[in-house]
Amino acid sequence: RNNNFYTDFMYFLVLPHNSLDSSHDPTRSAVSQEDSRQYYRWQSFGPADRRTEDLWVDLNTLHKSQIRVHGILSNTHRQAARVALSFDFPFYGHYLRQIIIATGGFIFMGEITHRMLTATQYVAPLMANFDPSFSKNSTVRYSDNGNLFVVQWDKVRLKDRESEGPFTFQAALHRNGTIVFNYRDIPLPVVKINSTEHPVKVGLSDAFMEFLPSSQPPDAKRRTIYEYHRVEIDTTRIVNRSAFEFTPLPTCLQHTSCDLCLTSNLTTGCGWCNTLQRCSDGIDRHRQEWLEYNCPEEVSCIFHVYSTNISRIDNEPIVAAQIIMFQHHQNQQSLSSFLSDLQAGPPNQKGITENTAIIAGVVAALVVLVALTLLAVYYINTHPTVAPPFYLMQRRTNNYWPSMKFRNQGCHSSYAEVELGGHEKEGFIEAEQCC
Repeated sequence: RNNNFYTDFMYFLVLPHNSLDSSHDPTRSAVSQEDSRQYYRWQSFGPADRRTEDLWVDLNTLHKSQIRVHGILSNTHRQAARVALSFDFPFYGHYLRQIIIATGGFIFMGEITHRMLTATQYVAPLMANFDPSFSKNSTVRYSDNGNLFVVQWDKVRLKDRESEGPFTFQAALHRNGTIVFNYRDIPLPVVKINSTEHPVKVGLSDAFMEFLPSSQPPDAKRRTIYEYHRVEIDTTRIVNRSAFEFTPLPTCLQHTSCDLCLTSNLTTGCGWCNTLQRCSDGIDRHRQEWLEYNCPEEVSCIFHVYSTNISRIDNEPIVAAQIIMFQHHQNQQSLSSFLSDLQAGPPNQKGITENTAIIAGVVAALVVLVALTLLAVYYINTHPTVAPPFYLMQRRTNNYWPSMKFRNQGCHSSYAEVELGGHEKEGFIEAEQCC
C-alpha cells in the first residue's frame, strides 16, 4: 500500500526566493511586493486595513452542509489527508484538482506523496508542529463552494506548548488562482515557535521531479525533487487579524499557441515546443518531459511569426542571420527585444554592403554546422549499439541542477497520509508511522 512512497534517496534544492520587506509596522498599513521570478504578486494587510476583514471567510455563517469538519485530522497529529477540489485550481501555472491538507498548518500541492511533505510544493499559511488531537475544540475544517476552497485550522495548539494558547488561521484558494492567508488568533509571535521538531514556514513553494537510475531492486523508486521557486513571507507581520493576498502572474504555460507563446507581452523567456504543443520557459513541473523531447533545442514557427517583418528588410542574408542567431540564443535574448530590432527597420545600407560577405560566410557556416549536427543525431538514433553513440547516450544527462540530500533528517518532520471514510474520495494511501 506504500508503493507511492520513495524507497531511495530524495534530493532537494532551494533556489533564491523572495521575502517581504519588514520595514513597516505589522499592525498598520498594507505592504505589497512583486515576485522577481514572475509567479506571484502579494500584499500584506494589518488589523487596521479594511481589506483584512473582507478577505476573512467566516465559516460560522455558512450552512452546516457547506462545511466539512475533517474527523481524522481534527483528532490526530502529523497526519495528512487528500481532498478533491470542485474546480481546477491554477498553482504556478499548473492546474490541480486535488490537494492534501496536513495537521501542521499547510496544504501539500504535489502530485506524488512522500514523508517529506514539509520540504516543498506547499501552500503554508503557518506551517508548524500543531496537534489538533490535544483538545476537542481543535478542528481542521474546510468548505468548497465551486469558486472558493477554504481550509481553517481552528483553535489548534502547538505540540508540547499547549499552554501558549490556540491558533486560528485559514488558507483560501480562489478559482482564479488567488491565494489568501487569514490570521484570526495568533497568541505567540511566529519567530518564537520552535522549529526543532517541525519546520516553521510561511509562504508558497513549487518543485519539479526527475527520475534517476537506481541500484535498488526494480520495484524501488528513486526520484529527485528540485524546488525551483519559493516565496517566504516576513513572519513578523503575522498578528491577530492580519492577512496576505497572493495574486498569480501570467506564466508561459497559459499560452496555447506558438504565436501567443513567442509574442505575448505578458510573459518573457517563453519557448514553444511543437512536439509537446506546449509553451514553457523550461522551469516547471513538466521539466523532465521538456528535456526528454529535446524542447530546448527545438525552434518552431519563427519564420511564420516574423514573415511580415522579414519583407521589410532589403538584405536577405542579414535577415537570415538575425533569425538564426535568435533561434540559437532564445534563452538569452527576449523575443520582445528581437521583435523591436526588426520593427526598427533596415540598418544603414552602407554597413550592409560592407558586411554582406562576412555575414553570408557566417550563415553558410551555421547551415553546415546544423546539417552535421542533424546527421550525427540521426546516426546515433539509428545505430544505438555502436560504441561511440552508445557512450554519448549514456553520458547525456542533466547536470544543470545541483542537489542536496534531505532524507536523513530523522522522523520528526514526516507525515502519514490517512485513509478516510467511504463518503470521501477513494484511493488514498496509508503510510506507516515512523515516530
